[in-house]
Amino acid sequence: MDGKFGRGAFRLAAAGALAVAMPAVAQQGKAGPAAAAQIPTSVFAARSPFRDAVLSPDGKRIALSIKAKDVDNIVIYDAATKQPLLRSSVGEERYELNWFRWAGNDRILLSLSGTTSIYGEEFRYTRLFVTDLTARTTTYVGLSNEGLIGDDVLYVPPDGSYVLLALQDAVVDEPEVRRFPLDGTNTKNAVKVLNRRTNVWDWYADDAGVVRAGFYVDNNQVTVLYRKTADDPFKAIARFNGNEDGDRAQLYNALKIVGGSDSGLTLAKGPSGKVALRRVNLTSGQIGDVVYENPQADVTDFSVDDNGKPLAASYTDERDRIAWLDPVMANVQARLEKALPGQDAWIMSRAADDSRLLVATSTASDPGAFYVYTAATHSLDWVADFRPGIPLDALAPVKPVSYTARDGTPIHAYLTLPKGRDAKNLPLIIMPHGGPYGVRDTLDYNDEVQFLANRGYAVLQPNYRGSGGYGEAFEKLGDGQIGRTMQDDLDDAEDWAVKQGFADRNRVCVDGASYGGYAALWAVERNPERYRCAASFAGVTDFNKILKYDADFFSTRKDRKNWNARVRGSDKTFDMDSVSPARQVAMLKRPVLIAHGKRDSTVPFSQFKEMQNALQSAQFAKADYLVFDKEGHGFDTAEDEQKWYDALEAFLKKNNPAD
Repeated sequence: MDGKFGRGAFRLAAAGALAVAMPAVAQQGKAGPAAAAQIPTSVFAARSPFRDAVLSPDGKRIALSIKAKDVDNIVIYDAATKQPLLRSSVGEERYELNWFRWAGNDRILLSLSGTTSIYGEEFRYTRLFVTDLTARTTTYVGLSNEGLIGDDVLYVPPDGSYVLLALQDAVVDEPEVRRFPLDGTNTKNAVKVLNRRTNVWDWYADDAGVVRAGFYVDNNQVTVLYRKTADDPFKAIARFNGNEDGDRAQLYNALKIVGGSDSGLTLAKGPSGKVALRRVNLTSGQIGDVVYENPQADVTDFSVDDNGKPLAASYTDERDRIAWLDPVMANVQARLEKALPGQDAWIMSRAADDSRLLVATSTASDPGAFYVYTAATHSLDWVADFRPGIPLDALAPVKPVSYTARDGTPIHAYLTLPKGRDAKNLPLIIMPHGGPYGVRDTLDYNDEVQFLANRGYAVLQPNYRGSGGYGEAFEKLGDGQIGRTMQDDLDDAEDWAVKQGFADRNRVCVDGASYGGYAALWAVERNPERYRCAASFAGVTDFNKILKYDADFFSTRKDRKNWNARVRGSDKTFDMDSVSPARQVAMLKRPVLIAHGKRDSTVPFSQFKEMQNALQSAQFAKADYLVFDKEGHGFDTAEDEQKWYDALEAFLKKNNPAD
C-alpha cells in the first residue's frame, strides 16, 4: 500500500485562529453552584480547549493537541506567557492523531492512523510525520511504500536530529531499522541500520540509540537476541515458549536497556505475584532484583532519567498513582498534593532539568484543572479548568465497591448514585469498560457516568475478570471467557446491586463502548429476563471477523496467535459465533441502541453493518441506529457526543425511564 498520506496532509500556520484555545478559559476559579438540577447534554459533551499537553525539553514551550473543525491541531504555547505561537494541523479529516512528542526543542513527531482495504479486508495502519517549528514545515518520515506499522519509534536523541524507526518494506515482511534525519530530507537521506531478519518482529534500542535486542519468533518459540555494542553480533541469550509464564517470558514486556552496560529494566512478576519493576541481566537473560513493587497492584509503566536510573513507577489501585523513586521528585509530588488538597495531582510533563512542570488535577466528581509549576519561583500557576462549564455542585459522588461473583471471585467496581434521590429501588445502568483484557475503570471523572447519574440513574462499573491492575491471575481468569464468565460478572453485579437495595431489578439496562458495547448487546441477547435494554457504541458484533481484522495489528506471529487463543480459549471446538451478537439476533427480544463511527480503525464500521444487516434481515423492529460520519473509536467533536447523549437519553426514557 502507499506509504504516504498525501503531500497536502498538513497545514502549518500562525496560531491566531486558535489563539483563544487556552486564554479563553484562563479565568480564575471554579464554576459556581449548580443553576439547575439537570445539566444540559451540551455541557457534558463540551470539550476542554486542549486534549493533551507536553513541555519542550527546555521547558520554554508547551505543545497541546486541540481539535478544531474536525481536524487535529498541535498548538505551541509560550510556557511563561501562555500565549499561542504556532499551530500544525492535519488537513485530512479521515486520519486520527495517535500521539505526539517533542524531538529536541524545535521539532515535534506526530503519529497518524487510518484504515485501508487489502483484498476486501480492512486494516489499520500508522504513519509518522515531523513538524519543524523553525522552518514551519511538516514532512513525512518513512518509506514511499511500507507496511502497516509506520510509527514504531525506537529512539530519538535529545537534540531531535534524527529518529530510529522500525518499519516494514511490505505488509508481510519483518521490520528493518532505519535512521531518518528530521531536517526535511527524511526519505532521501535515510540510512539502513539493520536489515530485516527472518522471524524477528520486535527491536529494542538502548538509551544511547544503539539497537541492542530483538525477539525471534518461530512456531511460538521465542528467542531473545542481544548484543552489547553496535559492532558486536547478536547472540541468543534466552529461549522460551511464547505461552510460558516464567521470568524469561517476561523479557517480552516493556524492556529498557541502559546504554554502555549489560543491564536493563523491565516489568515482570515480583514475589507478591503482581507485576513489578525489575532489573534484567542481559548477558544471561535472567530477571534480577526488584526495583519497585506494590503488593496490591501491578506496575503498569516506569520512567528513567538521562543516565538510565529508575525515576518513577506507575500503578493503579482505585485511581492512577505514581511512585517516585527519586527523592527530589517525591518531595515535589508531596508538596503538590499539599497545595491541592482533595485533588489527585499528576505531573504530566517535565522539562529536562525540572525547571518547569505541567500538573493536572482531577477527581471522579471534578474534571480538574491544569497548572504550570516553575521551580525557580516555587510558583504553581493555575492555567485553566479542564471543563469550566460544568457546575461541580451538581455532580454525583463516586465510590469504590466490591462484590463476590457466583464462583467466589471478588470483583471490584465503582458506584455512582444520583444526587438528590433516595438510594432505594433506583433504575440501574451497568456500564462495562472496553478492552477487555488488561484494561480497567478507575476512580476518575467520566462524562457519561455523570450524565446518567444526573438523569436519575444509579451507575455501576464492574472491573470484571480479565481487567488489568489486579494481578496476572485475575487477568487470566478472563482468558477464553468472553460472553461466558466475564458476562456472568455483569449479571452478578446486578444481583449485588438489587440485594443492596439501591437498584430495582425490573429497571436495569446495560450501556458500554467497544468491548463494553459488545457486552451490552450480548447481555440482552443472552439474558433478556434480566435487562430491559442495551446501548452500544463502537461495539464488537462478530468475533470471528474482528479476530481476522486484529491479526494484522500485531507485530509478531506470536502476539497474533496468543491473542486469538486468549479470546477463543483452550476449547478449540468453541464457536465464537455462539457469543457474537450479529450471529445470535434470533435471541434478541429487548430494545437496542447501536451507534458507530465510520472512521473507527479499532473496531471497524463493518462490525456495525454486520449487526444492522442481521437485525434488518430478521425484521427486528426494536433497534435504533446512529452513525457518525466523521468519528473514529470515540468522539472527537462535541456535536457528535451530544447527539449520542441525546439519543441515549431518549432511548432510556422510552425503555427504562428514571421517573
